[in-house]
Amino acid sequence: MPPNLSTLVPLPGQRQGLEVVSAWDLTIPYQQFRPQHLIPPTLATQLPGKPAPHRVYVVINQKGGAGKTTTAMELAAVWVSLGYVVRVIDADHQASISSWLQPLYPEDLAPGDRRELTDVFYGRCTLDQATYYTRYENLYIVPSTGELALVDLDPRVGKDNALRKAIAASQAPIDITIIDSPPALGKLSVNGLTAAHQALVPLKVGALDTRGLTKLRDTIRAVQEDTNPELVVQAAFLTAWKKSEYARTVAERVRADYPEAACFTVRESVKTAEAPDHFKPVREFDPAGTTAADYDQVGRILLAPKEVTA
Repeated sequence: MPPNLSTLVPLPGQRQGLEVVSAWDLTIPYQQFRPQHLIPPTLATQLPGKPAPHRVYVVINQKGGAGKTTTAMELAAVWVSLGYVVRVIDADHQASISSWLQPLYPEDLAPGDRRELTDVFYGRCTLDQATYYTRYENLYIVPSTGELALVDLDPRVGKDNALRKAIAASQAPIDITIIDSPPALGKLSVNGLTAAHQALVPLKVGALDTRGLTKLRDTIRAVQEDTNPELVVQAAFLTAWKKSEYARTVAERVRADYPEAACFTVRESVKTAEAPDHFKPVREFDPAGTTAADYDQVGRILLAPKEVTA
């Protein structure tokens, strides 16, 4: 059986015989920070702050290529560097963030005994039993594979509150859970929205689909009304951002749809697309780049370092 996460935090790298990257202790060039973030007054009065004993974020957009997985990965990296213990749940059957983070399975665990999010939905294991180390201290992954697509199709599993119940039943000492949702508004996305305290919405500036934005907004509002009235859209991320009138139009549309949310800009970087191929977050692969700097700034705006707020 997989190890019980509650007995293994923080990650003892020597036990695995692996070189563990500790807290991404990298220098981010603050001089590259940009001021184009729009933070509503109601949100500004709450930032920075510490999360509740356990805070759940869902990163969601029904359109692929919006920077959803990159946003989940980079915020996880920032928050781990700020002292938090973070678990990423890969709720996308494309398994992009699982491939990026590469879960470390115990050497004595046969491939057929490895667990993933699908097993949690089907009741074959708990969420903690499907949680694995990564090579980064205090960052864990609940992986997925293509089999997860069955959950969206199988009427026997995946009720809207299934993931919320699985997270609530967890005994692991996790500070923050980040759910990387699929690029579709199906059962898995609704599960993520129902389980989360806060939604984060990445949008690629050059690929704005206004009809898709309307559908996403309506889905979020429906979840707020029906299954999760405490859900808040905390932030929208304008990815691949370049200063232009079109980018201003996108920002205005986002502010109209989510007036309660902060609107952050994340500049484009050539190396951002290369980072997954090297199995490294952008923060490690290109620490001097604009993308790493922007996500670092945003992560620090959303949460103060854990040791400051404890």
